[in-house]
Amino acid sequence: MRKPTAVAAGALALTLLATSCGGAGEVEESAGADLNVSVGVTDDTVTIGTHQPLTGPASAGYLAISQGASAMFDYINDQGGVHGRRIEYLVKDDVYDPTKTVEVTQELVEGEEIFAMLGGLGTPTHSKVVDYLSEKGVPDLFPSSGALMWNDPEQYPLTYGYQVDYTKEAKILAKYVAENFPDAKVAYYYQNDDVGSDSIAGLDQYLADRVVADAGYESTAPEAVGGQISSFKEAGADLVVCACIPAFAALGILNAVGQGYQAQWVITSIGSDTPTLRALLKEYAEDDGLPVDQLLDGIITSGYLPQVNMVDDPWTRFFTEVHDKYGEGELTNTRIYGMVQAVMFAKALKAAGENPTRQSLLDAVESMEWNGPGLVPFASTAEDRGGHAGVLVQQYREGDGEGVMEQLQEPMVTDRDGGEIVPADFDRLGPDEYDFHD
Repeated sequence: MRKPTAVAAGALALTLLATSCGGAGEVEESAGADLNVSVGVTDDTVTIGTHQPLTGPASAGYLAISQGASAMFDYINDQGGVHGRRIEYLVKDDVYDPTKTVEVTQELVEGEEIFAMLGGLGTPTHSKVVDYLSEKGVPDLFPSSGALMWNDPEQYPLTYGYQVDYTKEAKILAKYVAENFPDAKVAYYYQNDDVGSDSIAGLDQYLADRVVADAGYESTAPEAVGGQISSFKEAGADLVVCACIPAFAALGILNAVGQGYQAQWVITSIGSDTPTLRALLKEYAEDDGLPVDQLLDGIITSGYLPQVNMVDDPWTRFFTEVHDKYGEGELTNTRIYGMVQAVMFAKALKAAGENPTRQSLLDAVESMEWNGPGLVPFASTAEDRGGHAGVLVQQYREGDGEGVMEQLQEPMVTDRDGGEIVPADFDRLGPDEYDFHD
């Protein structure tokens, strides 16, 4: 199996390196942290926090996550909050720099005295604070990353995953490609960290014998993209699987166009939000007249949350209404990502009781039957904290004015190994049935 080039601490931490670099009920005994406390909870508020890339190389795609969560918390607070308390959501900019992540997390925990961390973004960044959060007894809910390490109760007893892990997602996409593009010569394009290695572990289960080229990018070296795309063209690859953040998915597509290289692009969920890609293509090309919908026409992507294009889905309708009143910018799947995190946190907080402690919050998370808003089952038990269990497959098509997303395959679930890929089957509730605010 091909593996990404080893880069200490991951590609997204290169700037830093250049300058320096059991169940919830068992946590008290194993980690020594007192969880029967209500740090961050007052009579009127519950204060939580997150580290996000509000600036820096990842902000173009991921700034919208905290914007979506903020809009949802504003909505929840206007409904009376949770057990009469407003949720104060503090967002600290870590610039996708692990050293900065450590700094702002300490500010949140020791300065702001947050009740819990919600959705800390990035594998190379969040991995630098996960032990610290455990030592301080801070619940670490739903990191914004698909790394397997979030599903490790023994090592990280306070951490619970959120997004589908990279291997499961890639495995489902790979089987779809193998069945629907049986003669394709494949190139892998990936981020040089767990995103790449975990994605390749899934892709190789169905595509290993079809790969003619692969390249891992470093987030601090966008100038290398042209050569990497050229290597795919020279190898004769006619399908590129891209496990990339939005900035590098856009750079890859743009460089392919510039080289006259036509390939089928298959982009995992972390980089495939089409409104984000549309804006990045225009920005990087410095051309307002660029036919971006034509460039994006035909890309295949995956997803596990309600999608903007699913206009008949009750959760999409709900998120649209909330965004129209409380949000900013265009409603995108990335903003919905943050909205779902906020809804799920509020639901757990509601279940934690009128006088929540960190322990009661974790107990609620572990005993919860989530039933949505995601499109696939969600795991947060003492034994399995894998988050969302699978993805659907869809394709973007250029439309009249606005492009449309066509579903190619229903939501499917699987394991990381050689298990079957089967349709998702669970009783999904709508927002009116979901008990997540007063």
